[in-house]
Amino acid sequence: MTLGTFAVDPPVVLAPMAGITNVAFRQLCREQGAGIYVCEMITTVALAVRNPKTDKMIEFAPDENPRSMQLYGVDPAITAKAVRRVVDENLADHIDLNFGCSVRKITSKGGGSAIPWKRNLFGAIVKAAVDTAAPAGIPVTVKMRKGIDDDHLTYLDAGRVAQEAGAKWVALHARTAAQRYSGEADWEAIALLKQALDIPVLGNGDIWEADDALRMVRETGCDGVVVGRGCLGRPWLFADLQAAFAGRPSRAMPNLGEVAAVMRRHATLLSQWWNAEREGVTDFRKHVAWYLKGFPVGSELRRAMAMASSLSELDDLLGKLDHDAPFPLANLGQPRGRTNSPGKVFLPHNWLEDRDDCTVPQDAEHDDSGG
Repeated sequence: MTLGTFAVDPPVVLAPMAGITNVAFRQLCREQGAGIYVCEMITTVALAVRNPKTDKMIEFAPDENPRSMQLYGVDPAITAKAVRRVVDENLADHIDLNFGCSVRKITSKGGGSAIPWKRNLFGAIVKAAVDTAAPAGIPVTVKMRKGIDDDHLTYLDAGRVAQEAGAKWVALHARTAAQRYSGEADWEAIALLKQALDIPVLGNGDIWEADDALRMVRETGCDGVVVGRGCLGRPWLFADLQAAFAGRPSRAMPNLGEVAAVMRRHATLLSQWWNAEREGVTDFRKHVAWYLKGFPVGSELRRAMAMASSLSELDDLLGKLDHDAPFPLANLGQPRGRTNSPGKVFLPHNWLEDRDDCTVPQDAEHDDSGG
Protein backbone atom coordinates (compact mmCIF):
# COMPACT_ATOMS: atom_id res chain seq x y z
CA MET A 1 0.00 0.00 0.00
CA THR A 2 1.19 3.53 -0.75
CA LEU A 3 0.25 7.02 0.40
CA GLY A 4 1.29 9.45 -2.29
CA THR A 5 5.03 8.91 -2.65
CA PHE A 6 5.28 7.05 0.68
CA ALA A 7 5.30 3.27 0.94
CA VAL A 8 3.12 2.07 3.81
CA ASP A 9 4.85 -1.12 4.91
CA PRO A 10 3.48 -2.66 7.00
CA PRO A 11 -0.01 -1.33 6.14
CA VAL A 12 -0.59 -0.08 9.68
CA VAL A 13 -1.87 3.32 10.84
CA LEU A 14 -1.92 4.66 14.40
CA ALA A 15 -5.34 6.16 15.06
CA PRO A 16 -5.35 9.70 16.46
CA MET A 17 -6.31 9.71 20.15
CA ALA A 18 -6.89 12.93 22.07
CA GLY A 19 -4.26 13.53 24.71
CA ILE A 20 -2.36 10.41 23.65
CA THR A 21 -0.85 10.55 20.16
CA ASN A 22 1.45 13.51 20.69
CA VAL A 23 5.07 13.71 19.48
CA ALA A 24 6.34 11.65 22.42
CA PHE A 25 3.93 8.74 22.04
CA ARG A 26 4.36 8.67 18.27
CA GLN A 27 8.14 8.53 18.64
CA LEU A 28 7.83 5.71 21.18
CA CYS A 29 5.65 3.74 18.76
CA ARG A 30 7.91 4.49 15.77
CA GLU A 31 10.85 3.07 17.69
CA GLN A 32 8.96 -0.23 17.80
CA GLY A 33 7.87 -0.61 14.18
CA ALA A 34 7.05 1.11 10.89
CA GLY A 35 3.71 2.50 9.79
CA ILE A 36 1.82 5.80 9.59
CA TYR A 37 1.62 7.63 12.91
CA VAL A 38 -1.08 10.30 13.02
CA CYS A 39 -1.09 13.26 15.40
CA GLU A 40 -4.04 14.20 17.60
CA MET A 41 -7.18 15.50 15.89
CA ILE A 42 -6.90 19.20 15.04
CA THR A 43 -9.87 21.46 14.31
CA THR A 44 -9.64 23.38 11.06
CA VAL A 45 -10.74 26.63 12.75
CA ALA A 46 -8.02 26.37 15.40
CA LEU A 47 -5.40 25.66 12.75
CA ALA A 48 -6.60 28.45 10.47
CA VAL A 49 -6.53 31.09 13.23
CA ARG A 50 -3.20 29.88 14.70
CA ASN A 51 -4.44 28.84 18.11
CA PRO A 52 -1.27 28.58 20.29
CA LYS A 53 -2.33 25.31 21.92
CA THR A 54 -3.04 23.82 18.51
CA ASP A 55 0.35 24.94 17.19
CA LYS A 56 1.92 22.91 20.00
CA MET A 57 -0.17 19.88 19.08
CA ILE A 58 0.90 19.89 15.42
CA GLU A 59 4.60 19.60 16.20
CA PHE A 60 6.45 16.69 14.63
CA ALA A 61 9.80 15.10 15.44
CA PRO A 62 12.66 16.02 13.04
CA ASP A 63 12.86 12.44 11.74
CA GLU A 64 9.09 11.85 11.49
CA ASN A 65 8.35 10.77 7.94
CA PRO A 66 5.68 11.10 6.74
CA ARG A 67 4.26 13.79 8.99
CA SER A 68 0.61 12.84 9.29
CA MET A 69 -2.02 15.32 10.53
CA GLN A 70 -5.70 14.66 11.17
CA LEU A 71 -8.12 17.55 10.70
CA TYR A 72 -11.72 17.91 11.78
CA GLY A 73 -13.95 20.51 10.16
CA VAL A 74 -17.54 21.22 9.11
CA ASP A 75 -17.05 24.10 6.69
CA PRO A 76 -15.48 23.54 3.26
CA ALA A 77 -14.13 27.11 3.12
CA ILE A 78 -12.47 26.90 6.53
CA THR A 79 -11.16 23.42 5.71
CA ALA A 80 -9.54 24.85 2.58
CA LYS A 81 -8.03 27.71 4.63
CA ALA A 82 -6.57 25.28 7.17
CA VAL A 83 -5.13 23.03 4.46
CA ARG A 84 -3.73 26.10 2.70
CA ARG A 85 -1.75 26.83 5.85
CA VAL A 86 -0.47 23.25 5.91
CA VAL A 87 0.66 23.65 2.30
CA ASP A 88 2.14 27.14 2.57
CA GLU A 89 4.05 26.44 5.79
CA ASN A 90 4.97 22.82 4.97
CA LEU A 91 3.36 21.56 8.16
CA ALA A 92 2.58 17.98 7.12
CA ASP A 93 3.01 15.38 4.38
CA HIS A 94 -0.41 13.72 4.78
CA ILE A 95 -3.84 14.99 5.83
CA ASP A 96 -6.49 12.69 7.27
CA LEU A 97 -10.04 14.01 7.68
CA ASN A 98 -12.00 12.86 10.72
CA PHE A 99 -15.69 12.06 10.29
CA GLY A 100 -15.87 9.51 13.06
CA CYS A 101 -16.08 11.46 16.32
CA SER A 102 -19.19 10.46 18.28
CA VAL A 103 -18.81 12.84 21.23
CA ARG A 104 -22.03 14.72 22.06
CA LYS A 105 -20.53 18.22 21.91
CA ILE A 106 -19.42 17.47 18.33
CA THR A 107 -22.41 15.60 16.89
CA SER A 108 -24.97 17.90 18.54
CA LYS A 109 -23.61 20.69 16.34
CA GLY A 110 -23.54 18.57 13.21
CA GLY A 111 -19.87 17.61 13.34
CA GLY A 112 -17.91 14.37 13.41
CA SER A 113 -19.88 11.24 12.61
CA ALA A 114 -22.99 13.35 11.93
CA ILE A 115 -21.53 14.95 8.78
CA PRO A 116 -21.57 11.97 6.36
CA TRP A 117 -25.38 11.95 6.63
CA LYS A 118 -25.26 15.28 4.74
CA ARG A 119 -23.58 13.74 1.71
CA ASN A 120 -23.22 16.98 -0.27
CA LEU A 121 -21.64 18.81 2.65
CA PHE A 122 -19.41 15.82 3.36
CA GLY A 123 -18.28 15.71 -0.27
CA ALA A 124 -17.64 19.44 -0.35
CA ILE A 125 -15.39 19.24 2.72
CA VAL A 126 -13.36 16.35 1.30
CA LYS A 127 -13.05 18.03 -2.10
CA ALA A 128 -11.97 21.33 -0.52
CA ALA A 129 -9.15 19.55 1.30
CA VAL A 130 -8.13 17.48 -1.73
CA ASP A 131 -8.13 20.41 -4.16
CA THR A 132 -6.09 22.59 -1.82
CA ALA A 133 -3.57 19.88 -0.95
CA ALA A 134 -3.13 18.41 -4.44
CA PRO A 135 -0.78 21.05 -5.92
CA ALA A 136 1.68 20.32 -3.12
CA GLY A 137 1.38 16.57 -3.62
CA ILE A 138 -0.14 16.08 -0.17
CA PRO A 139 -2.50 13.06 -0.09
CA VAL A 140 -5.81 13.36 1.72
CA THR A 141 -7.54 10.39 3.36
CA VAL A 142 -10.81 9.94 5.25
CA LYS A 143 -11.73 8.18 8.48
CA MET A 144 -15.37 7.56 9.36
CA ARG A 145 -17.84 5.28 11.15
CA LYS A 146 -20.61 3.09 9.75
CA GLY A 147 -23.17 5.79 10.36
CA ILE A 148 -25.21 7.51 13.03
CA ASP A 149 -27.03 4.35 14.11
CA ASP A 150 -28.29 1.13 12.54
CA ASP A 151 -31.22 3.01 10.96
CA HIS A 152 -29.00 5.71 9.48
CA LEU A 153 -25.98 4.02 7.94
CA THR A 154 -23.77 6.19 5.73
CA TYR A 155 -20.51 4.36 5.11
CA LEU A 156 -21.15 3.01 1.62
CA ASP A 157 -22.45 6.33 0.26
CA ALA A 158 -19.74 8.26 2.08
CA GLY A 159 -17.04 5.95 0.78
CA ARG A 160 -18.15 6.51 -2.81
CA VAL A 161 -18.38 10.28 -2.28
CA ALA A 162 -14.91 10.39 -0.72
CA GLN A 163 -13.48 8.37 -3.59
CA GLU A 164 -15.06 10.68 -6.17
CA ALA A 165 -13.73 13.72 -4.31
CA GLY A 166 -10.18 12.38 -4.58
CA ALA A 167 -9.47 10.75 -1.21
CA LYS A 168 -6.53 8.34 -1.43
CA TRP A 169 -8.05 5.88 1.00
CA VAL A 170 -10.97 5.47 3.37
CA ALA A 171 -10.63 4.05 6.87
CA LEU A 172 -13.75 2.61 8.49
CA HIS A 173 -14.24 2.26 12.23
CA ALA A 174 -16.79 -0.52 12.00
CA ARG A 175 -19.15 0.80 14.64
CA THR A 176 -21.94 3.37 14.48
CA ALA A 177 -21.81 6.60 16.45
CA ALA A 178 -24.57 5.20 18.68
CA GLN A 179 -22.37 2.23 19.58
CA ARG A 180 -19.55 4.53 20.65
CA TYR A 181 -16.92 2.01 21.87
CA SER A 182 -19.32 -0.72 22.94
CA GLY A 183 -19.98 -4.18 21.55
CA GLU A 184 -18.05 -5.73 18.72
CA ALA A 185 -16.89 -4.03 15.54
CA ASP A 186 -18.78 -5.13 12.43
CA TRP A 187 -15.99 -6.38 10.21
CA GLU A 188 -18.52 -7.42 7.56
CA ALA A 189 -19.11 -3.69 6.93
CA ILE A 190 -15.39 -3.31 6.16
CA ALA A 191 -15.68 -6.13 3.62
CA LEU A 192 -18.72 -4.51 1.97
CA LEU A 193 -16.95 -1.15 1.73
CA LYS A 194 -13.90 -2.81 0.21
CA GLN A 195 -16.10 -4.41 -2.44
CA ALA A 196 -17.75 -1.06 -3.21
CA LEU A 197 -14.62 1.05 -3.73
CA ASP A 198 -11.62 1.12 -6.03
CA ILE A 199 -9.37 3.04 -3.63
CA PRO A 200 -7.80 1.27 -0.63
CA VAL A 201 -9.99 0.58 2.40
CA LEU A 202 -8.51 0.35 5.90
CA GLY A 203 -10.26 -1.43 8.76
CA ASN A 204 -10.50 -0.18 12.33
CA GLY A 205 -12.08 -1.81 15.36
CA ASP A 206 -11.14 -4.57 17.82
CA ILE A 207 -7.51 -5.03 16.81
CA TRP A 208 -6.08 -5.95 20.18
CA GLU A 209 -3.26 -8.18 18.94
CA ALA A 210 -1.22 -8.41 15.73
CA ASP A 211 -3.00 -11.62 14.79
CA ASP A 212 -6.31 -9.73 14.91
CA ALA A 213 -4.94 -7.48 12.17
CA LEU A 214 -4.05 -10.45 9.98
CA ARG A 215 -7.48 -11.94 10.58
CA MET A 216 -9.20 -8.66 9.66
CA VAL A 217 -7.29 -8.48 6.37
CA ARG A 218 -8.04 -12.13 5.63
CA GLU A 219 -11.74 -11.91 6.46
CA THR A 220 -12.54 -8.51 4.92
CA GLY A 221 -9.99 -8.09 2.13
CA CYS A 222 -9.08 -4.65 3.50
CA ASP A 223 -5.79 -3.11 2.40
CA GLY A 224 -4.55 -2.12 5.84
CA VAL A 225 -5.51 -1.59 9.46
CA VAL A 226 -5.92 1.31 11.85
CA VAL A 227 -4.93 0.65 15.46
CA GLY A 228 -6.17 2.72 18.38
CA ARG A 229 -6.88 1.50 21.90
CA GLY A 230 -4.97 -1.76 21.40
CA CYS A 231 -1.61 0.02 21.71
CA LEU A 232 -2.40 1.88 24.94
CA GLY A 233 0.28 0.87 27.41
CA ARG A 234 1.66 -1.45 24.71
CA PRO A 235 3.62 0.49 22.07
CA TRP A 236 5.42 -2.77 21.26
CA LEU A 237 2.21 -3.83 19.49
CA PHE A 238 3.71 -2.11 16.44
CA ALA A 239 6.69 -4.45 16.58
CA ASP A 240 4.24 -7.34 16.64
CA LEU A 241 2.33 -5.88 13.69
CA GLN A 242 5.51 -5.46 11.66
CA ALA A 243 6.49 -9.04 12.35
CA ALA A 244 2.99 -10.35 11.60
CA PHE A 245 2.71 -8.65 8.21
CA ALA A 246 6.22 -9.86 7.35
CA GLY A 247 5.14 -13.42 8.11
CA ARG A 248 7.28 -13.79 11.22
CA PRO A 249 5.81 -15.58 14.27
CA SER A 250 7.68 -13.51 16.87
CA ARG A 251 5.53 -11.52 19.31
CA ALA A 252 6.71 -9.22 22.11
CA MET A 253 6.02 -10.53 25.61
CA PRO A 254 8.00 -8.14 27.83
CA ASN A 255 8.44 -8.90 31.49
CA LEU A 256 7.71 -6.18 34.02
CA GLY A 257 11.30 -4.94 34.03
CA GLU A 258 11.20 -4.42 30.27
CA VAL A 259 7.84 -2.67 30.58
CA ALA A 260 9.33 -0.42 33.27
CA ALA A 261 12.07 0.60 30.84
CA VAL A 262 9.46 1.53 28.21
CA MET A 263 7.53 3.51 30.84
CA ARG A 264 10.68 5.45 31.73
CA ARG A 265 11.36 6.12 28.05
CA HIS A 266 7.82 7.37 27.54
CA ALA A 267 8.00 9.74 30.51
CA THR A 268 11.36 11.05 29.31
CA LEU A 269 10.04 11.74 25.81
CA LEU A 270 7.03 13.55 27.25
CA SER A 271 9.30 15.68 29.45
CA GLN A 272 11.40 16.59 26.43
CA TRP A 273 8.34 17.48 24.36
CA TRP A 274 6.86 19.65 27.11
CA ASN A 275 10.34 21.05 27.79
CA ALA A 276 9.45 20.66 31.45
CA GLU A 277 9.94 17.54 33.57
CA ARG A 278 6.97 18.08 35.85
CA GLU A 279 4.54 18.61 32.96
CA GLY A 280 5.89 15.58 31.14
CA VAL A 281 5.64 13.23 34.12
CA THR A 282 2.20 14.60 34.95
CA ASP A 283 1.10 13.91 31.38
CA PHE A 284 2.49 10.38 31.72
CA ARG A 285 0.26 9.57 34.69
CA LYS A 286 -2.70 8.61 32.50
CA HIS A 287 -0.64 5.82 30.93
CA VAL A 288 0.35 4.06 34.17
CA ALA A 289 -2.74 1.84 34.50
CA TRP A 290 -2.50 0.74 30.87
CA TYR A 291 1.16 -0.28 31.18
CA LEU A 292 0.61 -2.18 34.42
CA LYS A 293 -2.65 -3.90 33.41
CA GLY A 294 -2.52 -7.55 34.44
CA PHE A 295 0.85 -7.36 36.22
CA PRO A 296 1.11 -8.16 39.95
CA VAL A 297 1.45 -4.58 41.22
CA GLY A 298 -0.23 -3.46 44.42
CA SER A 299 -2.81 -0.68 44.43
CA GLU A 300 -0.64 1.56 46.64
CA LEU A 301 2.29 1.43 44.21
CA ARG A 302 0.00 1.95 41.22
CA ARG A 303 -1.55 4.97 42.91
CA ALA A 304 1.84 6.44 43.76
CA MET A 305 2.99 6.13 40.13
CA ALA A 306 -0.20 7.83 38.97
CA MET A 307 0.71 10.78 41.21
CA ALA A 308 4.42 11.07 40.37
CA SER A 309 5.73 14.53 39.48
CA SER A 310 9.40 13.97 38.60
CA LEU A 311 11.54 11.44 36.77
CA SER A 312 13.51 10.69 39.92
CA GLU A 313 10.29 9.95 41.82
CA LEU A 314 9.14 7.75 38.95
CA ASP A 315 12.52 5.97 38.92
CA ASP A 316 12.19 5.18 42.60
CA LEU A 317 8.72 3.73 42.11
CA LEU A 318 9.70 1.74 39.02
CA GLY A 319 12.54 0.24 41.04
CA LYS A 320 10.03 -1.24 43.47
CA LEU A 321 8.41 -3.37 40.78
CA ASP A 322 9.12 -7.08 40.46
CA HIS A 323 11.15 -6.83 37.25
CA ASP A 324 11.07 -10.59 36.74
CA ALA A 325 7.27 -10.79 36.68
CA PRO A 326 6.26 -12.37 33.32
CA PHE A 327 3.95 -10.78 30.81
CA PRO A 328 0.30 -11.50 31.79
CA LEU A 329 -0.79 -13.81 28.97
CA ALA A 330 -4.37 -13.73 30.23
CA ASN A 331 -4.57 -10.12 29.03
CA LEU A 332 -3.91 -11.00 25.40
CA GLY A 333 -6.87 -10.16 23.19
CA GLN A 334 -8.60 -8.16 25.92
CA PRO A 335 -10.03 -4.65 25.28
CA ARG A 336 -8.03 -1.67 26.48
CA GLY A 337 -8.81 2.00 26.94
CA ARG A 338 -12.31 3.42 26.66
CA THR A 339 -15.25 1.07 26.89
CA ASN A 340 -18.80 2.32 27.30
CA SER A 341 -22.42 1.55 26.55
CA PRO A 342 -24.40 2.41 23.45
CA GLY A 343 -26.07 5.78 23.69
CA LYS A 344 -28.26 8.31 21.93
CA VAL A 345 -26.53 10.37 19.25
CA PHE A 346 -27.37 14.03 19.75
CA LEU A 347 -27.91 15.90 16.49
CA PRO A 348 -29.03 19.40 15.48
CA HIS A 349 -32.76 19.96 15.11
CA ASN A 350 -34.16 18.37 11.92
CA TRP A 351 -30.69 17.10 10.97
CA LEU A 352 -32.01 13.83 9.54
CA GLU A 353 -34.72 15.37 7.34
CA ASP A 354 -32.69 16.33 4.26
CA ARG A 355 -29.60 14.35 3.27
CA ASP A 356 -28.82 16.68 0.38
CA ASP A 357 -28.77 19.88 2.41
CA CYS A 358 -25.32 21.47 2.13
CA THR A 359 -25.79 24.13 4.81
CA VAL A 360 -22.77 24.47 7.08
CA PRO A 361 -23.70 23.74 10.73
CA GLN A 362 -23.53 26.77 12.98
CA ASP A 363 -21.08 26.91 15.91
CA ALA A 364 -19.84 23.39 15.26
CA GLU A 365 -16.21 24.22 16.04
CA HIS A 366 -14.43 27.00 17.84
CA ASP A 367 -11.06 28.68 17.55
CA ASP A 368 -10.37 28.19 21.26
CA SER A 369 -10.69 24.41 21.19
CA GLY A 370 -6.94 23.84 21.17
CA GLY A 371 -7.31 20.90 18.87
